[in-house]
Amino acid sequence: MYGNRPGMRPIGFGGGAAGPPPRDILWLLGILFVTYSLQFFDGTRGFVQLRRLSRDVWERGFLWQLATYPFIAEMTGGLWFLVSLLIIFWFGRDVYRYLGRRAFWLMMAWGLGAAGLTAVVVQLLLDVSGLGSPYAFVLMRGQGIVLTVLIAAFATVYGNATILLFFVLPLKARWFLGLEVLFAFMGFLTTKDFAGFLGICVAVGLTYSMLTGGGLRKVLREWRLKVERKVLEARLKRMRGRSGLRIVKPPPEEDDEPRGPWIN
Repeated sequence: MYGNRPGMRPIGFGGGAAGPPPRDILWLLGILFVTYSLQFFDGTRGFVQLRRLSRDVWERGFLWQLATYPFIAEMTGGLWFLVSLLIIFWFGRDVYRYLGRRAFWLMMAWGLGAAGLTAVVVQLLLDVSGLGSPYAFVLMRGQGIVLTVLIAAFATVYGNATILLFFVLPLKARWFLGLEVLFAFMGFLTTKDFAGFLGICVAVGLTYSMLTGGGLRKVLREWRLKVERKVLEARLKRMRGRSGLRIVKPPPEEDDEPRGPWIN
């Protein structure tokens, strides 16, 4: 893959990006690898399962699952799991270097958090109506949802880059925004996990919106500015009260007062 910014060095799949890999991305890969491994031991399997997104969020009050579920790796074939970690490294490294540490984790927190909350609310409504799937949240497990956000971010900031789909078919990166939704829909047809499908759609859409300065980002910025203004006004009012100062308004001007030629 190659970045679409002028003068940028090759990045991505074998692009040879300069410098050591970001430490945060290595930590992310390490956590996924550890949680994947812990599921194969009887003594630690329960610890991992309690942190995977499930109906226990509303049935037993396990709200922490909304924050921990992206880091609990899905149990897949060992080779495919390692390949998925490699892909997370490729995309995560490039997105991290483009955004920087603070913006990267802010994007991840919003994308993953909103996706999890959406899926939980939708699944709860489906269960109440009797339409809930027994395979709830299977489309949003571990490395899958992490990779969804990272690919959406890469496709947004490097839209003109070329990605080899299945390592064979060259496609523009921006097309992967739609492909992610398409693949999620194909997964929904198999699992009937409608909540997970909507969660993925929210993750893709929100990531795109945040990185393009779209409507949501604009609303959040305006809301933050309003809050900061209210806080500042409250502080000024409190300071005036403590100092005993009082603002005196000037008397109104009288229109019929004679004016000299030097007064404008």
